[in-house]
Amino acid sequence: MSAVRAATDADMPAVRRIARRFGLLTGWPQGADFLDAERAFGALLIAGAPAEDAAGFGGTLRRADLTHLGDLFVLPDRQSGGVGRALLAELLAGDGPKVTFASSDPRALALYVRHGLRPWTPLLYLTGPAAPLPAPPVRAALPGEVADADARASGGARPGTLSWYAAQPDVTLHVTDGDGYAFARRAGDDTLIGPAGGGTPGDCADAVLGALAVTGARTGRIAVPGPHPLVPLLLGAGWHIADHDTFMADEAALARLRPDRYVPHPDLG
Repeated sequence: MSAVRAATDADMPAVRRIARRFGLLTGWPQGADFLDAERAFGALLIAGAPAEDAAGFGGTLRRADLTHLGDLFVLPDRQSGGVGRALLAELLAGDGPKVTFASSDPRALALYVRHGLRPWTPLLYLTGPAAPLPAPPVRAALPGEVADADARASGGARPGTLSWYAAQPDVTLHVTDGDGYAFARRAGDDTLIGPAGGGTPGDCADAVLGALAVTGARTGRIAVPGPHPLVPLLLGAGWHIADHDTFMADEAALARLRPDRYVPHPDLG
């Protein structure tokens, strides 16, 4: 079985080759991407030495003591050999709440359950027209203004990750007069929303809709937990479900998170 170790600068071309094999970098322009964030604010592990023989990689991001498992990918011809189990054992070691977005692969679901996570709610990847949705008023903000609100909505503080994302090209942050906030990333006529949250489901929904409106995008993309009030609103406005994952969490994370008032970023949690 391949050795598991922390990814170094020299390993990143191999990690990105695997990531592209699974279509993970299509939403990120040239330059920094979520793999850099995992190295900076969590953990990024590679299986294989030397890197040219890499079998897979896995990554996490931290929100205070909460671990978000963002990635666990093993090349098809190296699967079923224990690589995924070895990566996961390292990534989810230690105490603290844990969450992930699991694909429909039954092997992955079973692996996460054996590590204490439980299927919780669907995570729906929605896309559709930005107009004519409601456009609640929002204003521009800095990451420090929403750090506390995000910690409450997402289950843990991550000021470094928020500042890093806000500094990426075409990323803007918007807040409501209440307790809602939403990050938006514009790419041509398309805007990706998330992370977003609020003290109430309405605060979160207002921030998302306001951010979508002010970016001036023709279409929007968002990853929404099933119980969120945005799900029926967006589907009723002509949006469609492009894909879905299963939001999985352990008991400690379940006590912190509210799926009706938080919208994660697909890659950053």
